[in-house]
Amino acid sequence: MDTRKVGELIYRLRKEKELTQKQLADQLNLSDRTISKWERGHGCPDVSLLPRLSAVFGVNIENILGGDLPSNEFIGGNMKKSNYFVCPSCTNIVLATGDITLSCCGRKLEPLEAKKATEDEKLIMTESDQEWFISSNHPMTKDHYISFLAFATGDQVQLIKQFPEWSMQSRIPKRKHGKLLWYDTQFGLYYQLV
Repeated sequence: MDTRKVGELIYRLRKEKELTQKQLADQLNLSDRTISKWERGHGCPDVSLLPRLSAVFGVNIENILGGDLPSNEFIGGNMKKSNYFVCPSCTNIVLATGDITLSCCGRKLEPLEAKKATEDEKLIMTESDQEWFISSNHPMTKDHYISFLAFATGDQVQLIKQFPEWSMQSRIPKRKHGKLLWYDTQFGLYYQLV
């Protein structure tokens, strides 16, 4: 751990929050001399203080210890290239339009890798009144079901939550081109082009 980089980051974060060394020290029940020592790179916060320091600054502990807040590259506006995340514990669903660091239920989440569906895996799409009626023969049991559908075009995403033990049926407005994605709780994220 580079104490100089950690100190510079603490200084920068403290300034962003418009806190004096004394105000930060008071929030952590420390002396302002301790904060000064950290910022000059002559020491680092004790491990027991990292969760409180993380909460004050709104920064992950690992970033504080690394002494850096890396910026994510902006990907652009094509929603078909969005990243999908599903928490393995609570099945929370997150959509991100670019690179992002996420955690849920204490676990770091990785973006799901979408697999192109084979003819047997594809969802059934029929046109009806300027809409796509989407269905599947998936058994949709309590332990194995399609958790969500997403229809992505260049400028928007429609996300539709599905529930176990309900038949998998949904309607979406018909559009020219898009990418239909769905998450199978056992086999992962799939897509088919529309």
